[in-house]
Amino acid sequence: MTDSDSSGAEPLPQQPLIAHLLELRDRLLRSVIAVLIIFIALFAFANDLYQYISAPLRAFMPAGSNMIATEVASPFFTPFKLTLVVSVFTAMPYLLYQLWAFVAPGLYREEKRIALPLFFSSIALFYAGMAFAYYVVFPLVFMFFTNTAPEGVSIMTDIRSYLDFVLKLFFAFGLAFEIPIAVVILSWVGAVDPSQLGKKRPYVFVGCFVVGMLLTPPDVISQVLLAVPMWLLFEVGLVFARLIKPRAN
Repeated sequence: MTDSDSSGAEPLPQQPLIAHLLELRDRLLRSVIAVLIIFIALFAFANDLYQYISAPLRAFMPAGSNMIATEVASPFFTPFKLTLVVSVFTAMPYLLYQLWAFVAPGLYREEKRIALPLFFSSIALFYAGMAFAYYVVFPLVFMFFTNTAPEGVSIMTDIRSYLDFVLKLFFAFGLAFEIPIAVVILSWVGAVDPSQLGKKRPYVFVGCFVVGMLLTPPDVISQVLLAVPMWLLFEVGLVFARLIKPRAN
C-alpha cells in the first residue's frame, strides 16, 4: 500500500490540472525559444533596425545634426532592446497561436467558429495600428516637433529617449486598433448590447480623446491621430457586433 492509500488521499482528480500546467509550461517554452531564435537572427542587423525606426525623425532634423547617446552603454543596449522588441512583434502570430492551442480544446464548436476569425483579426489589426503609427503619425509628429523648436535650440535627440517614445506610440496604436475586437467580444458574451452601445456614441467619442490624451505624448497631433481612428474602429466594431448572435449562457 502506498503512502497516498494509507492517508486516504486521492491524487487522481489533480492529474488534469497538472497536465494543463505541463502543457502551459511547454507552450511558454516554445514561445520563448521562438523569440530567441528570431532575436539571434536579427541581432546582426540591430543597427540597421534602429536606422529604419529612427528614419521618420532624422528626415526632419536640421542639416548637419545627428542623434546622440547620452549614456555610455546606450549605443549597444538601445539597438539590443529594439531588436528584442522586434523579435517579440515578429513572433506574435506564433505566440498567439500557442495561446489559441492552449484554450481551444475548452471551447465549443460555435465558440471556435467565432473565436478563430477574431484571433486572426486581432493580429492583423495590431500590425495595422503599428504601421499607421510609423507611416502616418510619426512623420506628422516629428515634423511638428522639429519645426516648433525655439530659436537657438539644437535638435539632438537621445537615441534611448527616442526609442522609448516610439515604442509607447507603437503599443498605444496597436492596442487602440483592437477596439473592433473588444466591441465584438463584449457583444458576443452579452456584456453589452450593440444597439444600446450605439446610443452612447457621444460618450465614446469623448472617451476616445481622453484615452488618446493618456496614451500619447502631450501633443495635440498624436492625440487626435489616435482618437479619431479609435472612434472609427469603434463604429466598425458595432457593425460586426450586430451581425453576430450573442452566445447562449
